[in-house]
Amino acid sequence: MGKVFNYIRVSSKEQNEARQVEAMNKFNKENGVINPIELIDKASGTNTDREQLQLLLKVVGKDDLVVIKSIDRLSRNYRECKRLWEEITSKGADIVVIDMPMLDTRQYKDLLGNFISDLILSVLGYVAEQETEFRKQRQSEGIAIAKEKGVYKGRKKIETNDNFIEVYNSWKQGNITAVKAMEELGLKKNTFYRRAKEYEENCSK
Repeated sequence: MGKVFNYIRVSSKEQNEARQVEAMNKFNKENGVINPIELIDKASGTNTDREQLQLLLKVVGKDDLVVIKSIDRLSRNYRECKRLWEEITSKGADIVVIDMPMLDTRQYKDLLGNFISDLILSVLGYVAEQETEFRKQRQSEGIAIAKEKGVYKGRKKIETNDNFIEVYNSWKQGNITAVKAMEELGLKKNTFYRRAKEYEENCSK
């Protein structure tokens, strides 16, 4: 066996990857894997523009093993999921999906095995994509109902007062660090970067 990659993905920086890490540790222990390469993306699974995923695609090669907890960690778009699967396996690497033992290319090398894997992959990828679409639909319907009732207010807009703008500009000009800017504004990291992004978007309109 070559290198072993533990690929982990959560949808946002606020989400915790602990469950996936625990599953990976258990797999590594049971399979005698030493010094696996852990790659963690904190990004949506609806596209493949993810830093660690792209790194994986560049460096994975023959006899390597890619381990993921569930198929939707690879992608929530079933066409992209199949494409990524084929790209990785075409390089001579194997893939193991912990939550779906049948999706283990180490075990099923014959034609029937490939057919079964392709079939399961298509079904699971399609289900994952449909779940994403249903979630978006439910969210849109909820917003529409809230608007009809006059109770929808949307995301609270940031307060771009003079102090925020002054500190933001000082940070952007390199006069202070992001940490210092957060201290002066009394903001946590996630809130600071969200407000900075919203301020930039407002300025570009």
